[in-house]
Amino acid sequence: MTDDQRRRDAALRRAAHPERYEHAAKPPAPQSGATARQPATPAKPAATSPASPASASTNGRSADAPKGYRATVGPPVVPPHPSRVDLHAHSSRSDGILEPLALVQAAAAAGVQVLALADHDTVSGVRELLAPGMAPLPLNLLPAVEINSIATGMGDLWEGELHILGLGVDVSDEDFEAILAKQRQFRVARFDRIVDKLHRLGYPIGDRIDQLVAESGAKPGASLGRPQIARCLVEARFARNVDDAMQRLLARGKPAYVPREGLGPVEAISAIRAAGGLPSLAHFADAHERTDLVAELKSHGLGGLEVHYRHFDSDTVASLAQVARVLSLVQTGGSDYHGDGETYAEAHTAMYVPDEDATILYALLGRRGLKIDAGEVAT
Repeated sequence: MTDDQRRRDAALRRAAHPERYEHAAKPPAPQSGATARQPATPAKPAATSPASPASASTNGRSADAPKGYRATVGPPVVPPHPSRVDLHAHSSRSDGILEPLALVQAAAAAGVQVLALADHDTVSGVRELLAPGMAPLPLNLLPAVEINSIATGMGDLWEGELHILGLGVDVSDEDFEAILAKQRQFRVARFDRIVDKLHRLGYPIGDRIDQLVAESGAKPGASLGRPQIARCLVEARFARNVDDAMQRLLARGKPAYVPREGLGPVEAISAIRAAGGLPSLAHFADAHERTDLVAELKSHGLGGLEVHYRHFDSDTVASLAQVARVLSLVQTGGSDYHGDGETYAEAHTAMYVPDEDATILYALLGRRGLKIDAGEVAT
């Protein structure tokens, strides 16, 4: 193992288990000219070649891929006014681009009054924002998390996963944090295996991965995943954009794919409930066709369904709203903002989450006193 690999592995362990390294020094950034993961053969110039018909995609999903949680194609949702609620956004503590405070500021500037920071398998960003001594935030911040659960034996699902949002979780719950730390440990192992696989395929991004880990991945509680690897591939000119990297190399069935390990959906729902949160099934466009599955999850404690998802068309929103009403699930919604190729303001223009999604959720969580100022709506 090279010195660069040892440094990265140490930093990855820190990301998975921040409690063990609370007082440890931050690992050094890689030195320029590092030679980790040099390929045996020249790198492939695939990024500059046009996409083949087989790899054509819509909003990052292959045209022939199973339907899942990404975009649906149909009449767009026309927001009656700028959305004042966003119950699903990501920061750089997982696979978003913006720092937690920068995300909050961007959302507030766009007119959002209620924001759920729902990073993958970590609540570290929420803890930072709510830490003693922090200045008051310009909006209502709802602690949240998104757990990528493994849906084994549940049919043809997007990447074999169901994503469960934990809205209103107690970020000080030690048992919940231990569960999330275990999830991040699985992510670390998968992350490193993907980078190794890419190296063997002729995509040497070791130097960029080292820099990523030193700068953001090593922050306590940080959660690593494929989007960060995809951005490194883009920086190295091995991919045109994050979607290209995901669909050509990193997605399920592609050359560098590595299966996920971790919680199943019922385990994720149970953990969120135990931490005082409301579990909501995220960006599941097929809910109206899989009401049996959604009903089964409800029997295990599912409390909400993400109906007002930014990438859903109006027909899908209407169908999912009906599912939520029939099954008595709370309707939630959000931007799922990450930051690749767009500002938060740009993402916000395409999102509409009714105020009621937040007020009903807050009431169920026992968070009294939420007031959303409707103000004057420009015409």
